[in-house]
Amino acid sequence: MGGIDELWRYDGRRVVVTGCASGIGAHLVRQLNDLGAQVVGLDMRRPAVDLDEFVEMDLSDEASVDHAVAALGGDVDVLFNVAGVSSGIGDPPLVVRINFLGTRHFTESVLPRMRPGSSIVSVSSLAAASYLDNAQRTAGLVRTATVDDGIAWCADHSEELADGGYRLAKEALILYTMCSAGPLGARGIRINCTGPGVTETPILDQLRTAYGPAFLDDIPKPLGRVSDPEEQAAVLLFLGSDAASYITGQVIWVDGGNLAGRVAASLEGE
Repeated sequence: MGGIDELWRYDGRRVVVTGCASGIGAHLVRQLNDLGAQVVGLDMRRPAVDLDEFVEMDLSDEASVDHAVAALGGDVDVLFNVAGVSSGIGDPPLVVRINFLGTRHFTESVLPRMRPGSSIVSVSSLAAASYLDNAQRTAGLVRTATVDDGIAWCADHSEELADGGYRLAKEALILYTMCSAGPLGARGIRINCTGPGVTETPILDQLRTAYGPAFLDDIPKPLGRVSDPEEQAAVLLFLGSDAASYITGQVIWVDGGNLAGRVAASLEGE
């Protein structure tokens, strides 16, 4: 273990960030640049932020994912899965395909390039806070082996997508993270995820358009505000760094106290 500053640094590390063009991903890239990382960004369009490499990728298209993985070349020290869409796009199977199935396919395709000491960090959501309550149902999606199998599962379990697919996909991402921690740990690879609360990103615009401002305003915010994407990026940075070297298989709720408020409210009723 090095000094505290060294634990946070990314010097000499090749870092891959999906969803690098906007929101949390764009802010994460800026912070990684400041910390000395060699950053490879992936998105559907080239971002305005500075990158060492850019690869175009559409997580909804399996061929695009495979092409992107082939274009990466070389080893990967840290993978940040940030790309995603909200249920506001109005296509539940596509939401699941991008937010879980495509993300999982990309992650597992990159894994052969990851050495002992590397790390994977994915972005889930506060919408997945009930993942344990729903785990027995969501596990069926997590157990599917391929993207096509996952889409078939969704077709057979349409009731699980009735609320738009976002919750299901983000719950599946948490369970996938936890189920992967043991096998990857045996290879010296850590895997974690965050659960952001309401954050000022383009996804919020999708939700406001689809459901109206009240949909977001009604979500409790104990800190009295929504999160900035920089705040979310900072926690991702921590989980990918050596400062978190003994953390794996976890979901870190970056929700401004929302879940704590739920627990406190439930205790008041007893």
